[in-house]
Amino acid sequence: MFCGDYVQGTIFPAPNFNPIMDAQMLGGALQGFGCDKDMLIDILTQRCNAQRLMIAEAYQSMYGRDLIGDLKEKLSDHFKDVMVGLMYPPPSYDAHELWHAMKGVGTEENCLIDILASRTNGEIFQMREAYYLQYSSNLQEDIYSETSGHFRDTLMNLVQGTREEGYTDPAMAAQDAMVLWEACQQKTGEHKTMLQMILCNKSYQQLWLVFQEFQNISGQDIVDAINECYDGYFQELLVAIVLCVRDKPAYFAYRLYSAIHDFGFHNKTIIRILITRSEIDLMTIRKRYKERYGKSLFHDIKNFASGHYEKALLAICAGDAEDY
Repeated sequence: MFCGDYVQGTIFPAPNFNPIMDAQMLGGALQGFGCDKDMLIDILTQRCNAQRLMIAEAYQSMYGRDLIGDLKEKLSDHFKDVMVGLMYPPPSYDAHELWHAMKGVGTEENCLIDILASRTNGEIFQMREAYYLQYSSNLQEDIYSETSGHFRDTLMNLVQGTREEGYTDPAMAAQDAMVLWEACQQKTGEHKTMLQMILCNKSYQQLWLVFQEFQNISGQDIVDAINECYDGYFQELLVAIVLCVRDKPAYFAYRLYSAIHDFGFHNKTIIRILITRSEIDLMTIRKRYKERYGKSLFHDIKNFASGHYEKALLAICAGDAEDY
């Protein structure tokens, strides 16, 4: 996939949108002892994020209560995580996920990798702001204190959000490829630093050229070379960056597949990817998933999840009959 390729989400703004009517319906669905979960799914998964925020405003002025608070109180388990997750603006949701990944017992490195390897400069900037507003804490400082080694250095570089954009220099690409190749041979601290500087700071377009040059110089794919030379979270993060440069939807298809099959349905990862990519490239991710793994994402979710949780995930996927 080249940088200009068209990608598509699964959730779009609802036509004839009426936030006051939606807020009333949600109020009704959340009243009393029971809870009309089908109604929650029908409304919240069929509106885009900006519309959900308007519904939350209408709900607040209508009932004097916070919609997220009510969802948290009335719902439970993974279904709650999905419905509440849908209510955050994207930067706040990223911030929320990073905070919980670092503040629990042990750090969830895979969450840090998924988010920081894939977000654009603009997304990273907004996420840092949201993190500070929500938690009165500095995202860079928290990453610094919760991680270590070259893994930490690479995350600290990514969270600056200073990747070059749209810039290419073919002559420089051969030079960078040589540096990467040496870094895979020699593995000194200095080489690791140069490796991550190139992967974190060069534009996606430039890195395309660098990876081609690397193949020419070494006769090896850059991912295979990194896998051979390095290990641990440093290696996983470097590979994630390369995969995102090459084809971001394919990266997320791979992450979903491993979350479903290798980790026995790792709910947090699946929920996070479906929600965060729903308005960006989830339809394309579904396409890549089907091409690469032979089964549809829809089919795999249906197989592993159940009840209203399954129904909510499938609604975000915008599945259709061809996918069974």
